[in-house]
Amino acid sequence: MYLGKTIEELHELLVSKKVTPLELTKEAIEALKKDQTNALETLCEKEAIEFASSLIEPEVDNPFWGIPYACKDNFSTKGILTTASSNILKDYVPVFDATVVEKLKAAKAVLICKTTLDELAMGGTGTSGHKGITYNPYDPSKTYKIGGSSCGSASVCAQGIVPFSLGSDTGDSVRKPASYAGLVGVKPTWGRISRFGLFPFAPSLDHVGYFTRSVKDSALVLSLLAGEDLTHDATCSTKPVEDYYSLINGDIKGKKIAYIKEINEGIKDQCIKDKFNECIDILREKGAEVNEVSIDKKILSAIYPSYMVISCAEATSNNANLDGIKFGPRVGEVSTYQEVMINARTKGFGELIKRRFVIGSYSLLSANKEELFIKAQRIRHLIVDKVNEVLKNYDAILAPCSGKVKSPIVNNSDNIFSDIDVDSMIIENHLGIGNFAGLPSISIPVGIDQGMPFDFNLTCKAFDEVNMFNLAYSLEKELNLVNLSTVKKVNE
Repeated sequence: MYLGKTIEELHELLVSKKVTPLELTKEAIEALKKDQTNALETLCEKEAIEFASSLIEPEVDNPFWGIPYACKDNFSTKGILTTASSNILKDYVPVFDATVVEKLKAAKAVLICKTTLDELAMGGTGTSGHKGITYNPYDPSKTYKIGGSSCGSASVCAQGIVPFSLGSDTGDSVRKPASYAGLVGVKPTWGRISRFGLFPFAPSLDHVGYFTRSVKDSALVLSLLAGEDLTHDATCSTKPVEDYYSLINGDIKGKKIAYIKEINEGIKDQCIKDKFNECIDILREKGAEVNEVSIDKKILSAIYPSYMVISCAEATSNNANLDGIKFGPRVGEVSTYQEVMINARTKGFGELIKRRFVIGSYSLLSANKEELFIKAQRIRHLIVDKVNEVLKNYDAILAPCSGKVKSPIVNNSDNIFSDIDVDSMIIENHLGIGNFAGLPSISIPVGIDQGMPFDFNLTCKAFDEVNMFNLAYSLEKELNLVNLSTVKKVNE
């Protein structure tokens, strides 16, 4: 049995020929067929077995050779159904691969499935996809959410079916599910990974992200996926890619780490408070300086409403092509192109998406633009300035991913006014700072309470992923929560 292992562990087994890519692929596919979390959008069984069968002689210096992985279903995959978990794209088969999929294919990693998400990647609960709720594999009662929008990718990685999976992160859509699923979740610097072939939600906020079960595996994945893409993505950075994996040494002596007082005030669970203090002690024992800093609560409480206005406005524009003409099905008897669009969008989108498009369109109306969209952009600028002021004096900001270890599944996943408690609003949405500023951010498992894991997050300066991985690794090594998975949970 090879489920529940890291990329490093599987690579060693493949190189020593104790297992073959085909054996790994078949085992992963059989596990997917038994999935009870509704994480699967499309099973790529035929394609995966055919590709794995062609991999015969191990490549010692290629850690991704023969490694199975899963891909969120908003990345374009040539010849493979790609729906973004939306009815409007339920029959869409792309004619090209996303750049990250191309890179993984060139590295001879094996794509075994496309995974569920909140429809069109909008939402943070894993409840709004066209196949229904995606559940947390740590919770057999199916009471508590895994988070979103990258819910399916989080689930299959947490189950140990794959050692890593692709996601996208626009507000916290990789890092929050990573916390609920006990995974390492990474959102690198904006532009560090090409977004060509990623369905756009809000491009000024969108990042390619991913899940792994160890910090070192995360460094390996970024080393492969990062780099310029001048042919396809003009926003992709040309900055040279560092050897993130080799530069990890766990030495953090002299590093300065801040935590934000107003974020921590929203912590609800005592175990999170206790673990946070323990992590501060660990970092200090390892030679780092850790200090509390303060940011005006009014500024932090504006993160979520500003995010909603900006992201919905961008989403309204970016998804205008889903009109039943360029993309999407023709629905019913129609006589005009207006009827084609109205029918396609009415039948093709879920209620959450429709609400977001209404918010976005309303914010962009000429009568409202200055008061809503422009003001939200100014607030975003103010938030980014305050965070960058902190990072001028510190190497990283440490924060809980959430104020609670577990959060119940609710039907309404998009009610801006569902929680008027300001402290809760701040702690549950502060990860959006990394998207506002385009900063690298990593969530790592730090604890388990009553069988449910939880993560803390580190945010660093732009393009400072080396420091980010090293700080995360130093904590991971001390906490000894590397490679969590429900496979290990069951076996133990």
